[in-house]
Amino acid sequence: MSSERVLANLRESLPSRRPQLLAECRRLGRCSLAALLDGLGMELGEFYRVAGSWALLQRELGWVAGVASGGPTVDEERLGRGVGRLLHLDDTDRLSFLLQGLAHGQPPVVQSLSGTDRLALQDALDRLWACPAFLDELRDLCTLLLERTDHLAPPLVWDQPVPLALHARYSRAEIYAAFGLITDTQQTTGQSRVLFDRATQCDVFFITLKKSERLFSATTRYNDYAISPWEFHWESQSNTREASATGQRYIHHRERGSRVLLFVREENKQGGVTLPFLCLGFAEYVSHEGERPMAIRWRLQRPIPGALYPELAVAV
Repeated sequence: MSSERVLANLRESLPSRRPQLLAECRRLGRCSLAALLDGLGMELGEFYRVAGSWALLQRELGWVAGVASGGPTVDEERLGRGVGRLLHLDDTDRLSFLLQGLAHGQPPVVQSLSGTDRLALQDALDRLWACPAFLDELRDLCTLLLERTDHLAPPLVWDQPVPLALHARYSRAEIYAAFGLITDTQQTTGQSRVLFDRATQCDVFFITLKKSERLFSATTRYNDYAISPWEFHWESQSNTREASATGQRYIHHRERGSRVLLFVREENKQGGVTLPFLCLGFAEYVSHEGERPMAIRWRLQRPIPGALYPELAVAV
């Protein structure tokens, strides 16, 4: 009970509203993002939940130039939200790549895409480089995330040009982008629980362990959990039969040359923030029971790290 009281007092002492945060920042004085977090005793996610944008908060405090005076523009608000959606990055190669790109004085030229996709991305990069304060925020954030990353995320061993890393975290949009897809309306089934990418012949599973009644109906609260560091229990869509094309693809994926790639998260949101998915890597069919849904046992090619296993076995 004493520990609970201490923790409750600590939570209450944190600036949970923007005016409190501004007052605490003025008390600490102008400093870096890392120093501010240490001085406030706040986690990165909690800080961004209250601040929204480090660059815009600094402008409000009078600490930074290079952002338009007055209230934030639509573009600035969009950029601020975009930077705030990168808090989950934990792939050291990706963070180092971003920092290397941010070191250049001009935005990179996008050549790997074509048509409207290339133009849209190039326009977004140009607008970001036109706002130095946001570039500084992104640089500070990536540096901080790189310093705090505490696990290895090796690239997936695959002959396809899909830039994903094992045991790294990604948003759904980032996973689709890695497969060259712009939105999750392409080739999806089962309320976006499964993406079958025909170009790479890969089934991508988006697994949420804790399923709330508000977001999942009784027929979609599937029983998914890690059985052991090597094996995962997963239920297919509620209408999948063993004899169906999808069911047969799951069972005979090795013979047919297709792959199964698992992404998992504990719950949909935490503190109002959408959680990213952890890449568990490729899995192979072991056995199944029943149908509609099929309860399938998958064996992972690489085991779940010990530090991550307890949260993924939460449903047991």
